[in-house]
Amino acid sequence: MENCIFCKVVRGEAPAWKVYEDEYTFAFLDIFPATEYHTVVIPKAHYENVLDIPADIFLHVMDTVKKIIDMYRAKLGIENVQIVHNAGRDAQQTVFHLHVHIVPRTAGDEQNLGWYGSHPELRDKFDRMIEGLKQL
Repeated sequence: MENCIFCKVVRGEAPAWKVYEDEYTFAFLDIFPATEYHTVVIPKAHYENVLDIPADIFLHVMDTVKKIIDMYRAKLGIENVQIVHNAGRDAQQTVFHLHVHIVPRTAGDEQNLGWYGSHPELRDKFDRMIEGLKQL
């Protein structure tokens, strides 16, 4: 994608602070970091999100996520992380090139990715929801 900012990063046309790169993936520090070492992992090929990426390529992305988390743990002592992927505008996706955020967390970092608006009343629908899956 010619105008995709993450495709530009992969091509070297936009700045990035590279953390890791291999044949399939590229990882770099998020330009709008929530915490220190907040990292974005992307496939080098353009896929919009988890809904359209082939499973084998997504596995490469997640393998890279795990490698980076292991590296941060070994080199930096990071023991708490959030892994976030937003798929679609209503899920708060803002860059439409698949990306997975690795957000190291510490007590008092003032970040809060909570499930506000939780709906415990949905539990009453669990049986119907599971039945709907069986029809697929």
